[in-house]
Amino acid sequence: GRRQGARNRQGTPGKPRNKYGNELMKHAFVHTVIDDHSRVAYAEVHDDETAITATGVLVRAVSWFTNRGISVQRVLSDNGAAYKSGLWAQTCDQLGITVKKTRPYRPQTNGKIERFHRTLADGWAYARCYTSERQRRDALASWIHFYNHHRPH
Repeated sequence: GRRQGARNRQGTPGKPRNKYGNELMKHAFVHTVIDDHSRVAYAEVHDDETAITATGVLVRAVSWFTNRGISVQRVLSDNGAAYKSGLWAQTCDQLGITVKKTRPYRPQTNGKIERFHRTLADGWAYARCYTSERQRRDALASWIHFYNHHRPH
């Protein structure tokens, strides 16, 4: 409780006080796209979950998958604000992609990506101690390569 917190602060007098934790380890949003058939994954880390960011990730992901011979026909997303926006619908329409939504509060509907998120967390995000958010973000590309090419799906 409070007394223990006071004792902990006494033990580290030179450490700056920040109730939000380590300022070097900021919040990060991992935007992920996974092929339903092959389980090949594409991921980017961003500072937000806005519609502009999500559509940018989608455009780059479609290009990335196309370069690997995978055509994107449908996208299944949750009901987050970015995926309910007009910009998201317009971008999907321009790319010729059918939009599907999961049932609200039913992550099981999107089980493949939810399982990938768990694997991503265990294998990349929390697998080791990173000294900064930049170091963790830099490690994502090599982990995704390992996942796509060396890890059995």
